[in-house]
Amino acid sequence: MNEENIDGTNGCSKVRTGTQNEAALLALMEKTGYNMVQENGQRKFGGPPPGWEGPPPPRGCEVFVGKIPRDMYEDELVPVFERAGKIYEFRLMMEFSGENRGYAFVMYTTKEEAQLAIRILNNYEIRPGKFIGVCVSLDNCRLFIGAIPKEKKKEEILDEMKKVTEGVVDVIVYPSATDKTKNRGFAFVEYESHRAAAMARRKLIPGTFQLWGHTIQVDWADPEKEVDEETMQRVKVLYVRNLMISTTEETIKAEFNKFKPGAVERVKKLRDYAFVHFFNREDAVAAMSVMNGKGIDGASIEVTLAKPVNKENTWRQQLNGQISPNSENLIVFANKEESHPKTLGKLPTLPARLNGQHSPSPPEVERCTYPFYPGIKLTPISMYSLKSNHFNSAVMHLDYYCNKNNWAPPEYYLYSTTSQDGKVLLVYKIVIPAIANGSQSYFMPDKLCTTLEDAKELAAQFTLLHLGPF
Repeated sequence: MNEENIDGTNGCSKVRTGTQNEAALLALMEKTGYNMVQENGQRKFGGPPPGWEGPPPPRGCEVFVGKIPRDMYEDELVPVFERAGKIYEFRLMMEFSGENRGYAFVMYTTKEEAQLAIRILNNYEIRPGKFIGVCVSLDNCRLFIGAIPKEKKKEEILDEMKKVTEGVVDVIVYPSATDKTKNRGFAFVEYESHRAAAMARRKLIPGTFQLWGHTIQVDWADPEKEVDEETMQRVKVLYVRNLMISTTEETIKAEFNKFKPGAVERVKKLRDYAFVHFFNREDAVAAMSVMNGKGIDGASIEVTLAKPVNKENTWRQQLNGQISPNSENLIVFANKEESHPKTLGKLPTLPARLNGQHSPSPPEVERCTYPFYPGIKLTPISMYSLKSNHFNSAVMHLDYYCNKNNWAPPEYYLYSTTSQDGKVLLVYKIVIPAIANGSQSYFMPDKLCTTLEDAKELAAQFTLLHLGPF
């Protein structure tokens, strides 16, 4: 143990009490042979471990750990996580006071060990009444770039991003739902490494950087969910994007049934994308090969296998352990780019998020105003007599959904926490009384908002995504 390591330990031991002291950490280091250093607000145990040769473990070997008691340290944590396999590196986030910040990252030597840690340690009672959350942690190499001029093409955006940042690998751009000749006003920029993406974000994040005379929005893109190959081998649902808004579920089903009549079980369309469910996986794979790049109602579609996402395993990594993990084990099919979570104020896809309301899919109601002339006859109506495409708000959609199912209105419960820079962050928990006693007791999104309206809208959107059709 070199002197630097001992000093790092001393620096974080000043306020410890009980068994959490310098001697305990030194004993752990002596027993395991691992080094321990503190830098940049985190304390690293290992990385690499003694005798390690070769490059670090590949992507997918690291897990995120949240809701760690603030007075718990490596001498207690490391033995727990060693149950899943050999630890390459354990990084505990530290406060200046010497307490930990409630979360850590554990890198194993193999992906299998990381997955085992998630299975056996997620929701593990690490102390009486204290349960930790464990989920996969991925190095993010993708940035979200918003407020891009909608007339710009992929090649133009790619060239511009290469000029202003280094390490750009690709740019992902999606056509507008209403005008396929324009983009949606945002793009995802893929970098060669997490470090390259982080450096680009640091350069662009101040909020004054402009592209083509426009001040752009920059943030991390939501990490793409990794699904193991065994799970993907069972998928028999196709994800179809770049559809026309006017295209109906019946049309999609008919087109995908052409190569083999009766192969499609059902179709669920949401705005300009859809999920096509097949009876057999073999038919789904064959249809994907045949239909990818084909035209439906004048739009060239993209077809891939839908990725099943286990909501329990993805947990609440961004909350740093401030909210308990869900107990439910929901499987949904998610495609990150369509949710567009980085521009909450616009929520462009919310009106179409109501499951089961696009069969057939009506055209979007035009959003504009008309003059109100004297003498125009008005008829009193109930909002519940309207169709779902008359609603632009997820909150209204959810109320409408509950009414159509003869349920009591949804109940909203507000919670808050404080960000590292002192901002008050808000999240709503939604309870549907009619189903509260079932397997799904409540719904709570995995994002925090700075405004009350956004928090309520996001919670309603999240709830709608998990409720079944009427």
